[in-house]
Amino acid sequence: MAINNLNSEGQMLLNFERSPMQLMSPDEIYDLCDEKMLRKLFKVEDHRLENKPSRIHSRHLGEYFSMWANTPPSGGVIIIGISNDKTFEGCMNLHSKPINTLEKTPETFCPDAEYKIKRVSIHRDRDKQDDFVILFRVKYHKTKVVRTTDGRVFIRRGDSKMELKGEAIRHLQAEKGEVRFETEHCNLLYPQDFDMNAVDEFVGMVQSKKEWDITHSREEILRLMHLGDFEDNVFNPNIAFALLFANDPRIIVPGCRIRFLRFSGETEHTGESWNAVKDEFIDGTIPIQIQKADMVLKSQLRNFSRLGTGGKFFTSSEYPEFAWYEAIVNACVHRSYGEGMKNMTVFVKMFDDRLVIESPGAFPPFVTPSNIYTTHHPRNPFLMDAMYYLKFVRCAAEGTRRIKEEMLGMELPEPEFEQDDKVHAVVRVTLRNNIKQRKVWIDADVVEVLGAQIAHSLTEKEKRCINFIAENSQISVSDVQRLTQMSWPAARKMLGCLVDRGILEHVHRKDVSRDPKARFKLRGYSR
Repeated sequence: MAINNLNSEGQMLLNFERSPMQLMSPDEIYDLCDEKMLRKLFKVEDHRLENKPSRIHSRHLGEYFSMWANTPPSGGVIIIGISNDKTFEGCMNLHSKPINTLEKTPETFCPDAEYKIKRVSIHRDRDKQDDFVILFRVKYHKTKVVRTTDGRVFIRRGDSKMELKGEAIRHLQAEKGEVRFETEHCNLLYPQDFDMNAVDEFVGMVQSKKEWDITHSREEILRLMHLGDFEDNVFNPNIAFALLFANDPRIIVPGCRIRFLRFSGETEHTGESWNAVKDEFIDGTIPIQIQKADMVLKSQLRNFSRLGTGGKFFTSSEYPEFAWYEAIVNACVHRSYGEGMKNMTVFVKMFDDRLVIESPGAFPPFVTPSNIYTTHHPRNPFLMDAMYYLKFVRCAAEGTRRIKEEMLGMELPEPEFEQDDKVHAVVRVTLRNNIKQRKVWIDADVVEVLGAQIAHSLTEKEKRCINFIAENSQISVSDVQRLTQMSWPAARKMLGCLVDRGILEHVHRKDVSRDPKARFKLRGYSR
């Protein structure tokens, strides 16, 4: 809900009128639509709607039926009788035959599209006379790529219709389950292009778990696990096998890697203001990427301690380990590796207040943010099945449910799942920490240095300063001012008191007795 302003008592005033319409589904828009709603919707660009003038050719209109039928998660609405400049012109200027032709567009030019149709009364802008527009509600087809009668395929990207060709169509077919990208031959040489030690370890795990006869050959087991097939008695590994065991899986899928970014602050800047303090690519097979990402992220996360019941300090991590680990596993296993997305990379972005994991591709078919805790429909089922035997994933919706439980168990916000279609489809998982609470916590390493008794004696403002030093090694008087809103003299006095107590030490230029740019650090503590 959009925040308008504050009232005289400093309370937030919320705009309850705008928000519900912004959250309405295409079905709700279609069912409830009237002229008033249309005029509100067309005041801004809306990703659920496509308006067209009444004299659009039905063949061209058919492309928009293909577009919505191929655009997850819900398709969209087409309105005929509203011009490109949002002028309400209506359809009464047409004779009955052209109107009938328009209304039969999907049957004539895009027969696989699932749709509903109705007319909505309006007043024309030019003379305020009664008129009507034609509404089509086009459903997303979850299991089939919908083509126009001349074989063309369209999808919506951002606010534009885009035609797909060649490999991009095959990728969409894989997304919808018509073909499986993961089962295509990878064209690597077997066995020399693969880590056969890892392969043998995997085969042993499968044999043990399934209690299969040891007379099965290694390659027979790989075939039974849908990781390849035989041609003239020669084993041909597929793409799922390459992602798991290739010496260099990026030969097949260049985007098979993780990029870890840690940013200073709570926003990602660009250009000369780019604020990444750590930028690292993580390569290897999917199991190796996950293991390396685990180590990288652990090195960046902090533990914090605060005084609990009974006068004892207890320690808590910034995020529950299972939550971020499972989110990274899901990003690698359930991402789209198809032709249209094979150059795209998984991103792990760390900010002061949140951790964001982004994976290429839309949600798998039938999965939405609203049913993600209960719906299990993997995009790459054979890859995921292999990862189960490698003990990386659970083959159920248990993983996402436990992410939520772990976050709530640490009194942190629920995880956020969303799909961003602005440029390319991306699934984004956001885990938020409690940065406001962290401001009054003491870094666990600092507690060990200071001792619990001294840490217990610190004021809230002093704790904030200690945490800042733990994160940034040093602190200045100006830093203290920004953290605590104290005056410069008061901030300088507080730092001086911490020096006198032996907690901080003063770092200044030896040739200057009064150094306004002097910094302070923890005595005996280094990172």
